[in-house]
Amino acid sequence: MTSDVIIDVTGLNNRFGDSVVHENLDLQVRQGEIIGVVGGSGSGKSVLMRSILALHRPQAGRIGVLGHDALSADAANREYIEGNTGVLFQNAALFSSLTVLENVMVPLKEHSTLPESVMRDLAMVKIQLAGLSADAALKLPAELSGGMRKRAGIARALALDPALLFLDEPTAGLDPIGAAGFDQLILSIQRALGLTVFLITHDLDTLYTICDRVAVLADRRVLVNAPINEVAAFDHPWIQEYFHGPRGRAAEHAQEKL
Repeated sequence: MTSDVIIDVTGLNNRFGDSVVHENLDLQVRQGEIIGVVGGSGSGKSVLMRSILALHRPQAGRIGVLGHDALSADAANREYIEGNTGVLFQNAALFSSLTVLENVMVPLKEHSTLPESVMRDLAMVKIQLAGLSADAALKLPAELSGGMRKRAGIARALALDPALLFLDEPTAGLDPIGAAGFDQLILSIQRALGLTVFLITHDLDTLYTICDRVAVLADRRVLVNAPINEVAAFDHPWIQEYFHGPRGRAAEHAQEKL
């Protein structure tokens, strides 16, 4: 693995019963980039992310994360990776009985021995970085809009100052204005903190607006992993339909106007 590769997946096989999701899948993610991962329903986007995070164990393959073996059973190895990765799952996955502030403090309590007052201060910084007010920090998730819950999820994902940020459909369920605002939030955070972002999405506007490269999952593997203009030109039926259908053309034209 070269020095700028922060995620290195080689020969990944995932199957569930007779259903083969990934077969000899390879993927490399470079340090400091935002990579968008796309594919049709059932192509295994979330399974790939869960494999990289060691939440699912594949049948075969190697996964390197931050220079460490992500599939190792060594506790210290796992602790290092967990302490340097942040995750925003779909629908934010916040603890419903905890306030936003308490949610953001959860990773700090699990992975640090800082005094409670320091953890609260750090959590408040991340909440404000995610674009939420001090008042929102004291609310329960049920008292927030969908967009605010996603911002709270981002704040929690950033709690440990991770090098790697994983986002699973971050703009799903948001209106176009809210989705555009969230894209800009991701981009500003990535630039400010120098993060590497692994982003699963179906949102073409997100791909065109903030992603450095796009990896397409189809036929049980990564077909292409390149800048979006190269991906859109790739000769494959799903890619051509996805990027050159009405929504794809609209997203491309909107980006050309910027």
